[in-house]
Amino acid sequence: MKRRREAEISSEIRSAIQELSAASERDVVKPTAERDSVKPAAETEGVKPAAERCGDDLQTTLQIPIKPFLSLCNLLIQVLDKIGPTMAVLRQDIHQNIQRLETVHDSDPLRYWDVVEILKKEVSEGKAKKGPTCSKAFVWLTRSLDFSVTLLKLLVEDFERDMEQAVEKSYNNTLKPWHGWISSAAYKVALKLVPDTKSLIDILKAKDADNDMLKKEMQILISLLVPQLERNYETMRTYGLDKLKST
Repeated sequence: MKRRREAEISSEIRSAIQELSAASERDVVKPTAERDSVKPAAETEGVKPAAERCGDDLQTTLQIPIKPFLSLCNLLIQVLDKIGPTMAVLRQDIHQNIQRLETVHDSDPLRYWDVVEILKKEVSEGKAKKGPTCSKAFVWLTRSLDFSVTLLKLLVEDFERDMEQAVEKSYNNTLKPWHGWISSAAYKVALKLVPDTKSLIDILKAKDADNDMLKKEMQILISLLVPQLERNYETMRTYGLDKLKST
């Protein structure tokens, strides 16, 4: 009964804080049994490509466990669902990208427990930038989270800020540089239909929270998300994925 009451008053922001806090407390170094049970294919086939050798160096310090990452992305979908059908374009893209990563993870959970392992495989096979890959999915999920964090920062600065202007500024700083004219036109229409500031705040707020509590929770979430985004972007740069654009 207690857990049910907690769920009823919780929010996506609180769930994200719990997820990120738990992830930061877990040991992100791959368990010895798993590490020893799976040997990268290139290790048995000769000298590793330069990109993969660089990836090995990165993996010692910048692993990205896939489950917590996808949990955050699913929470973003829940927020978009609350906003309504006006965000259907963004929601569909995020959902499809989550599915791509989940499919590969489920095919071999011991090997693909970490996003980096999936990127290494696609890069070594020369497939990372061809077609609907997990590498592209990771890039666009990261940028979608970056868009969300940028918008949260603007809201924390001023809860009275004009929402359309805040959304446009967040979009211009995070997603627009990588969108082609087709994607840009579709998102421009969708993002102009977001709710007003008060409505969005009500969507984000837990049932037992006031605006001051929500602002504190948003600040905590931002502080936890920024390091995650930094790891993601460094990983993208390492594997040459940071310049990927859509149509």
